[in-house]
Amino acid sequence: MPRLRWLKSKAIGAALTVYALVTLYPLLWLFISAMKTNEEFFSRPFGLPSHWNWSNFSRAWEVAEMGRAYANSFIVTILSLIVTLVLGALSAYVLSRFQFRGKLLVMGIFMLGMLIPIHSTLVPLFILMNKIHILNTYAALILPYTAFELPIAIFICVAYMNSFPKEVEEAAQIDGSGYWGIFFRMMLPLSMPALATVGILAFLRYWNDFSFALVFMSDPKLKTLPLSLSVFATGYSTDYKLTMAAMALAVIPTIVVYLIFQEQVMKGMTAGAVKG
Repeated sequence: MPRLRWLKSKAIGAALTVYALVTLYPLLWLFISAMKTNEEFFSRPFGLPSHWNWSNFSRAWEVAEMGRAYANSFIVTILSLIVTLVLGALSAYVLSRFQFRGKLLVMGIFMLGMLIPIHSTLVPLFILMNKIHILNTYAALILPYTAFELPIAIFICVAYMNSFPKEVEEAAQIDGSGYWGIFFRMMLPLSMPALATVGILAFLRYWNDFSFALVFMSDPKLKTLPLSLSVFATGYSTDYKLTMAAMALAVIPTIVVYLIFQEQVMKGMTAGAVKG
């Protein structure tokens, strides 16, 4: 039995190692391709470059003006994240801890937002923003980003907060803490795993969005990172070496954010499913 258990653990470890390598290979391929020439990209798509062209990164940074695009993406993403997390946490707190008439209706309306195809709203949103004169502003991205991410944020946070025992709030109320004190001192810190999960999912969506930025941002000074990557492709050709280099630079923040919050994300994805 001990030997069988040892073989089973080794087999599981080997399978997980293979799965990890298969999962990481596209990312590794991206960084390797970013240091090739266009000729090597086509002639040896899966091979190593004969010469490691680190200059591709600096060239891509300059051609696409990625410094400005990085700044715009960070501003839009961070502000959208703050609004999403604050509104999502407050809404989830009310929906999970209070009983009031129409609660199920309100929850259903929020959940209905998860069923709306995002890209089907591009035209009406463009008309609306044009009428209220917020096109080519950060608000043109922050507002729709927040609106479409709120249903997911509320769904995750409500499921997580429902697992908190009522005795925790009752003890805080006995100690003289009000609703705002309970929220900021207890519910918010306890909900950090769920908020980290929401933050990761929202960050990836905001950071990688192309369609909203393309439609709502025509000012070159306000273009975000995905828009800056399109400069390497024309109607006739694509500079693949610079495209890969720019994509490698663009993906770095998402990797860093996930590595920092991966433990919280795992807790947030699993803890809400178990009561107690």
